[in-house]
Amino acid sequence: MAEIKDYSRERARRGFAPEAPDEDYRAKIRRHRAANMYRLLLIIGVCAGFALLLILQFNRHVYTEYEVIDVAETDTNYSATDLRLGNSILTYSKDGAHARNEKGDVTWNQTYGLQDVLVSVNGGTTALAGYNDREIYVADEAGIISNISTTMPIKDVTVSESGEVSAVLVDTLVTWIETYGPDGVKKYSGQTHMSNSGYPVALSLSPNGVLLSVAYVYVDAGVVKTSVAFYNFGDVGENSNDYMVSAYPYTDILVPVVRFMNNDTCFAVGDSRLMMYKGAQKPEVTNEFLYDEEVLGVYYSKDYVGLVFNGGSDSAKYRMKVYNSQAKEIGAFDIGIDYNDIFFEEDGFVAYNERECQITTLKGLEKFAGEFNESVRLMTPTKGAYRYKLVTDSEVKTIQLR
Repeated sequence: MAEIKDYSRERARRGFAPEAPDEDYRAKIRRHRAANMYRLLLIIGVCAGFALLLILQFNRHVYTEYEVIDVAETDTNYSATDLRLGNSILTYSKDGAHARNEKGDVTWNQTYGLQDVLVSVNGGTTALAGYNDREIYVADEAGIISNISTTMPIKDVTVSESGEVSAVLVDTLVTWIETYGPDGVKKYSGQTHMSNSGYPVALSLSPNGVLLSVAYVYVDAGVVKTSVAFYNFGDVGENSNDYMVSAYPYTDILVPVVRFMNNDTCFAVGDSRLMMYKGAQKPEVTNEFLYDEEVLGVYYSKDYVGLVFNGGSDSAKYRMKVYNSQAKEIGAFDIGIDYNDIFFEEDGFVAYNERECQITTLKGLEKFAGEFNESVRLMTPTKGAYRYKLVTDSEVKTIQLR
């Protein structure tokens, strides 16, 4: 039979300390793990604090100058107009249009003869037509998508980002609203009369081309009224009369502007109120904002809409009230320059003219107020924080604020 020894006594006889019980060993492990966890949390806390400090410094940093980091030469018609087309630059005149990519290279060129150009831009897609003409040219950043010939004179046009086009056409007695697919083929057609629906004064397609919003003006018992109607060209609209899924009448108000911010948010600007609608299938009113001042300008993005009013002072020539796509008022912001254009960024907006620029965050911090070194036709955002494209008569410059 094997001999059984008492190892604890043997260790004591040889002068070794007695083994710690299992509880002490587990406690040491717990203390070791806790110490490592404390160290890890301390490191994370220090890194988070440092990152927060950098973010605060970035958000509060005020830029005083800019650096030109890239230049591309261009040959621009002085009488032409420049617009942002997605990440490209659209230049058009009565003689034709072309687009340039971010490097300044011409991606497409279209010649035509239009005396009074109507232009609609939705993301990276545009439609160009002539007032009282019968041709519509549809293009994206890559090239011409379709060329549409109408049977009646064109009075207005709107395009979706996916290439659908709706146009107001007028013959002797009837006004028509016709919608074409990206291939240029007519898909939907409807007629309007002043005696029933009224005359269409503004229209807009959603980016995906499913919804069309139209503002009609009409006279009822001697009173001018407006109706904002929504048409659905998808499955939901097929079950509705003339594809109309909702309509909202307004008494004693004119609505010259309707625009889709995204596929389920639309706004309408009247002479006394801003109306906002929500819904990807049947838009409904979500909020209204009243005002008794003249609206001098309307600017919007997929996230924000801004209404510009008089500011009333030399330091604040204009005041812009900003609302988000959730129909909430963000605030009112002063603009100290005579701007030519305003565009929104993720956390602010840019107002500029040929020589001056003002950049303001939606928290009211003025990030930049300065002058350009030369006359600027167009300013657009590009990849990178506070990095922009400046289009001049001879160059496209990429600048970085410093």
